Amino acid sequence: MRVVLASASPRRRALLEAAGFVVVVCPADIDESPLAVEAPDQLVRRLARAKALACVRFDDAVVAADTTVALGALILNKPIDDDDAARMLRLLSGRAHTVFTGWCVRRPGRLSEGVVATSVTFRALHETDIEAYLATGEHRDKAGAYGIQGAAAVLVARVEGSLTNVIGLPVDDVVAALRAP
Repeated sequence: MRVVLASASPRRRALLEAAGFVVVVCPADIDESPLAVEAPDQLVRRLARAKALACVRFDDAVVAADTTVALGALILNKPIDDDDAARMLRLLSGRAHTVFTGWCVRRPGRLSEGVVATSVTFRALHETDIEAYLATGEHRDKAGAYGIQGAAAVLVARVEGSLTNVIGLPVDDVVAALRAP
């Protein structure tokens, strides 16, 4: 089955391809700024839906997602630079946080959507851990300044819930929506 991915994320594309889909990439160009007093789960749901609706030139199923990291009510989106990434990693050090991914599947005549939350706990990090991780460059363009599927795996003490959600696409939910009659 062919699907259109409303994202340029190589991680989301790889997850869909691993699930057996042929993926056409069509990044949605939308404003991803949070609204005033918008909860993390509301933010990712709104953005996923907006991305799915932005890819209108395709008749195939469209998959869209948005991921953010939340430390309580504090939203940690993509870092603006290395200093911002270091600040985020210091905040996450030794603490549990929640990764929210909103997803939306648009098929002709049907829209399915949801939000998946996964709890991730970082081990206590030393400055050398943070410096070493930042030196990999993996933190760039990632919510919360880390990619659990790469070198950041050593920063994590525990994951409770969907690992693919933390990577950026809750595969179980999205595949079920794509395969629903």
